[in-house]
Amino acid sequence: MAFEGLASRLQGITKKLRGKARITESDLKEILREVKLALLEADVNYKIVKDFIGDIEKKALGQNVLTSLTPGQQVVKIVKDELVELLRRSRK
Repeated sequence: MAFEGLASRLQGITKKLRGKARITESDLKEILREVKLALLEADVNYKIVKDFIGDIEKKALGQNVLTSLTPGQQVVKIVKDELVELLRRSRK
């Protein structure tokens, strides 16, 4: 149930990013706020969420966009990569 809500919130975020030629810092802050809320609603520990969002922000700010990805896709890729890493660490 928690993952369904998380998945739907993340899908909503990707819809907002679709078609954007450029992601501004304020766009990124709004996206990260949505991700943070989605994780907190899924009962993820606040400290883990805080560190997770900080890691994404560091990687996303000032990052050059890969030529094959739009800026929105790049942010989604960073979030996905960080989620995978977070889940990998939690299994240890």
